[in-house]
Amino acid sequence: MTWRKWSYMDHWVTETPQGPQPPSFNRAYMDRYIKQLSSLGFTGFDTFFFYLPVYAGMYGSVKRFEEHLQDNGFEKITGIFSAYPSATRWAAPHVRETHDRIVADSESIMRMIEGLSVENFIVMPTSTHWQTEPVTDETIKVVADLWNRVGRMTLQHGIRTTCHFEFWGAIRTREQLETFFEYTDPELVFAFIDTAQHTIAGVDPVQLFREVRDRVTGFHFKDTHDVDRQEQYRTPPDPELQAPYTQRWFYEMGTEGGLVDFPALMREIVASGYDGWLTVEHDKAELGGGSYAEATAVAKHYIDTVLAEAERAARGEATR
Repeated sequence: MTWRKWSYMDHWVTETPQGPQPPSFNRAYMDRYIKQLSSLGFTGFDTFFFYLPVYAGMYGSVKRFEEHLQDNGFEKITGIFSAYPSATRWAAPHVRETHDRIVADSESIMRMIEGLSVENFIVMPTSTHWQTEPVTDETIKVVADLWNRVGRMTLQHGIRTTCHFEFWGAIRTREQLETFFEYTDPELVFAFIDTAQHTIAGVDPVQLFREVRDRVTGFHFKDTHDVDRQEQYRTPPDPELQAPYTQRWFYEMGTEGGLVDFPALMREIVASGYDGWLTVEHDKAELGGGSYAEATAVAKHYIDTVLAEAERAARGEATR
């Protein structure tokens, strides 16, 4: 038996006559992108909330976009990603006075996906570390209160609010994660593990999964070659692109030098009984001349060989 529920995070750049663009550059590019993913065997599709109006305009509605995905071998849109990476006077998760606005934004997204079978509302819990610090216990409590509110609201729409942490975010260390999960209601707020982001922040994603597995509703599978030991997460305005010592943070599974132990994680996932979606993400794969199409094919080959073998071994151990 091999894992059937593989989704792809809509984080792709393609070359066009006007330079690098997302596939939503036009309908022909978008259709080609969908067919590339389908041909590799992906059946779930995660996307950003800000693409929803684009896809509605391109295909007639968000529902018709999902139907187009289904016509091309997908099961459904599995997750919607939202974030406030840059704190503003109107929206900053660590500022309680902006929470009403963020809850209202989240309610608007729920209305946009009404009638779909989306499982996860994936959120970055905080803005950048440099805009939030100092990160105190009270800071984390304020952030937790926000996502408890949002989580209660999204569950009324049948969707789980699940938190995706960045290495440059205000909640990043093992201790901060533990505090956040203590302050959030496990029935309202869930965890979404990004293997590379946690590794860069010095948190082992395999161990993290062991500790919070009952709250995990998804994963971003991508690799990294670096742990941030120079506090590059504090670099303004964007540590992912402007870190002083690291040109490229993220790599696809299967590249030499990767730090994430994906076979170990796969074995833990099987042993835990988790049966949700596993999502491949490629973030800034174009840096250094890389190709998203190539990166995705490399990652899927790794899934079909190395991870499939790890899964088979784990299932064999479970039946012994």
